[in-house]
Amino acid sequence: MAITGSGSLLISLSVFVISAVFLHKVDSQNLATDNVSVIEGETATISCRVKNNDDSVIQLLNPNRQTIYFRDVRPLKDSRFQLVNFSDNELRVSLSNVSLSDEGRYVCQLYTDPPQEAYADITVLVPPGSPVIESREDVVSEGNETELTCIAIGSKPAASIRWMKGEEELTGEMTVEEMYDRMFTVTSRVRFSVTKEDDGLPVDCIIDHPAVKDLLAERHLEVLYKPEVKIVVTYPEGLTREGDNLDLTCIAEGKPHPHQINWLRVDEDVPPHAVVTGSDLYIENLNKSYNGTYRCVASNTVGEAYDDYILYVYDSRAGGAPQKIDHAVIGGVVAVVMFAILCALIVLGRYFARHKGTYFTHEAKGADDAADADTAIINAEGGHNNTDEKKEYYI
Repeated sequence: MAITGSGSLLISLSVFVISAVFLHKVDSQNLATDNVSVIEGETATISCRVKNNDDSVIQLLNPNRQTIYFRDVRPLKDSRFQLVNFSDNELRVSLSNVSLSDEGRYVCQLYTDPPQEAYADITVLVPPGSPVIESREDVVSEGNETELTCIAIGSKPAASIRWMKGEEELTGEMTVEEMYDRMFTVTSRVRFSVTKEDDGLPVDCIIDHPAVKDLLAERHLEVLYKPEVKIVVTYPEGLTREGDNLDLTCIAEGKPHPHQINWLRVDEDVPPHAVVTGSDLYIENLNKSYNGTYRCVASNTVGEAYDDYILYVYDSRAGGAPQKIDHAVIGGVVAVVMFAILCALIVLGRYFARHKGTYFTHEAKGADDAADADTAIINAEGGHNNTDEKKEYYI
């Protein structure tokens, strides 16, 4: 049968329209899934989701493109795969007891023409084994450097290691070694100098890994340090006076405990009758010839240390410590004295004001009774005749 040109054009248009409709239909069916990270031995779930499904078949393939589920049927004979949900819009499958061999790319496939595919990558996480801290030496002396090593074996991906000494974070040197099947071993070393304050302090090796939390190893430092020495006066409590007794105690602490404690007198000999009993020094009947610096020396395997006591013997009649001054009493005494002085000044002032020094002569007598000045002069001159009674008075 011959097909004319117009007929050929009609067929072409029909095919184009059908293809356009089909393509529009396929594009409107969105297929989606998600990547999955799962810890070895646990369960992974793969979800194939379809938007606007037109009854197209959904199936799930493994990395070898073997069908795990075709709709709700499982052709693959692996009972670890179980159907969780099946509908027109979703095929959800779980995989239990995941191992490293299950890692790979899984395919969600929608039976259209052409078929649509979406990919879910399963990543298997393997936590490291329990970390182990190794030390270059079990015991270290203060001032020396120590080295600690922490090892995290067999993890995927590689772990990271942090160090903490008490509340202080330390910086270590980390090396990563790749093993079989993309597994890793991580080693970290840290070096630091120790002090006596570090004795008994915990040092933590902390493992950071997405498959595990709060994984750490802990080691307590053991630090040796030289003694700390202090002299305590047991008797007397106050001043040391002639005739008194003196009792000193030497307190020494160190690690290891001091094995030797000695008493000496700096630049002189200890008095011959001084008694040393262990860490105690006893001297009786003190006198000034015993003045000087007395030293307690303690030693252990790390080193030695000392403390000094300066003895000064006072006279037997020397008083004790100065009494506390009562400022209120002193102020009261000063006020009373000032008041007494003020009263005395007032009395003397009044006395001198009452007995003012006035000069009188007997010759002037009679002038007071004269009627005028001439009479007063005459009366005064008349007084010269009686020379025997002429006297002067000073009051």
